[in-house]
Amino acid sequence: MHVTPLVWVVTLAVLALVLVIDVIHMARHPHEPSMKECGLAITGFVTAAVLFGLGIGLFARPLPESGKSSWHYAVEFFSGYLTEYSLSIDNLFVFIIILGSMRVPRKYQQFALMAGIILALIFRGIFIALGAAIINQFAWVFFIFGAFLLYTGVKLVIDYRQSGSEEEEHNEADNAFMRFARRVIPSTDEYHGDHLSVKIDGKRLFTPMFFVILTLGSVDLMFALDSIPAIFGLTQEPYLVFTANFFALMGLRQLYFLLGGLLQRLVYLSLGLAFILCFIAVKLVLHALHHYNVVAWEVPTALSLIVIVVTIAITAVLSLLKTRREGVTE
Repeated sequence: MHVTPLVWVVTLAVLALVLVIDVIHMARHPHEPSMKECGLAITGFVTAAVLFGLGIGLFARPLPESGKSSWHYAVEFFSGYLTEYSLSIDNLFVFIIILGSMRVPRKYQQFALMAGIILALIFRGIFIALGAAIINQFAWVFFIFGAFLLYTGVKLVIDYRQSGSEEEEHNEADNAFMRFARRVIPSTDEYHGDHLSVKIDGKRLFTPMFFVILTLGSVDLMFALDSIPAIFGLTQEPYLVFTANFFALMGLRQLYFLLGGLLQRLVYLSLGLAFILCFIAVKLVLHALHHYNVVAWEVPTALSLIVIVVTIAITAVLSLLKTRREGVTE
């Protein structure tokens, strides 16, 4: 797909403007968003993603030698967007544990989540640039990406089977991190709004909010290591990879408040994501083998989109049926 420097600049400028407006509004009005507010924000971001994908299909300029249509790239965008969004929803479980164990006031959880999202965009932007450069030079890297995604998928299944102690492990890790950080970094025991540091008796001290964002940043770094190989398995276009990540992450903050209770009911989400990651791993390996003329067939992009949509739908339905049945029997 031919993306001119001007298109990149305009896209980044518009996305940065959206991000800045969101940050300014949140900073001026710190609060726990209502269900209506969350619903409107998520609807707005999802609608924007759909319109962007349709815009790709209508206005993208495929390279003549690629043999692809503009709508092929639109399907790649939607496949990547749905995969990244699904992975982001799974990540919300960890955010809930972190913010709960660190006792972040509900009023300031928006600020912490927004800071985590900005860090995630930075990390993923770096990984996307590096990934695109590596892929353009070394096609064999798809074998590594495929192996890593297969490992991640298997690990999700193992974590699901051990989910009984998962929350305790996260809490213990977070509390141990906080105790260590407070021993080596001058800090306060209480939150001071959304300030990362305060000056008390002439001495600069870091607040717990600083450590919350530090923790979210380290978690986002690990999430990026999972998600970037996954989306590169669906499209090798850096423009589509970055925009799909942006739309998937924006609205995640509101989704945290809207689905906080519902997330606990998506009991099969990890299994669904494990299947998607393993499917993409196979797709990556087949793509690499096709590049080296070992096999003649690749997984079509349209099939990838169908598999992702059907898996997410089945996962959600079975999860809700299971939790409803257990709720009735209990």
